[in-house]
Amino acid sequence: MTDATEHGLSHLTPAASRLGAAFARPKVLAVICVIVLAGLGWLALGLMVSGASAYDALCKPLIGGAWSRTSFAIVASMWSVMTLAMMLPSAAPMILTYAEIADTAARKGEPIVSPFILAAGYMLVWLGFAAAATLAQFTLTHAALLDAGMGPASGWFSGVLFIAAGAYQFSTLKHACLTQCQRPFPFFFTHWASTPRGVFRLGLMQGLYCVGCCWAMMLLMFALGVMNVLWMVALGAVMTMEKIGTGRRFTHTLGVMLIAAGAVFVLWPLRPI
Repeated sequence: MTDATEHGLSHLTPAASRLGAAFARPKVLAVICVIVLAGLGWLALGLMVSGASAYDALCKPLIGGAWSRTSFAIVASMWSVMTLAMMLPSAAPMILTYAEIADTAARKGEPIVSPFILAAGYMLVWLGFAAAATLAQFTLTHAALLDAGMGPASGWFSGVLFIAAGAYQFSTLKHACLTQCQRPFPFFFTHWASTPRGVFRLGLMQGLYCVGCCWAMMLLMFALGVMNVLWMVALGAVMTMEKIGTGRRFTHTLGVMLIAAGAVFVLWPLRPI
């Protein structure tokens, strides 16, 4: 804790001073950032899928492929909260790494920026992905590849998505982006910024690396059912495991499993659960 921070809290009661000092620390703010934002995402998803009325509100506007402005708004909101819920937990190591560096800088009296600014830049990129996924869902629905319940209309379509996602696990771009996600310290050390604009840009860059790493896995929701919460949890957990440094063996093994699952869907075209 810096002298300046202690001086700024000197007029408070001891309990309030300790609370204010805790919230002034970047690590504490980073933990709050991840928990609160991810929690809001899962809460919103829960509200969307709970009850028949909520499900009907999502599905009825899409029947027959006739999308209105309301339909687009509903689907865009759904993809936005889905990415918020699934991707922020996987970004926790990156946000905490930034917070550790910022905490060290704060102890030296250097200017720092809240990790919420970093997370805002990161999530803006994923909101862009959500917008693209909305347009993709519109296209797939009109092509009769998705049904009115936002699930795959055929097993072979699911199989193609699984095989493509599995093949991407072996690509150079996948590993380049995954390396940046797994080792954020060199990135922050090289590109460190102490202004809100600069930190927001760091969040944008990290968001782009994350999309480059995980976009193919996210598109599997089209193969599994866009509002299938169980698969959201499973895929979110897998992407988080990849980012904590599980190594190429895990990534390649996952690729083989995805390709094998895709082959099963193609050869025995049963709709996934």
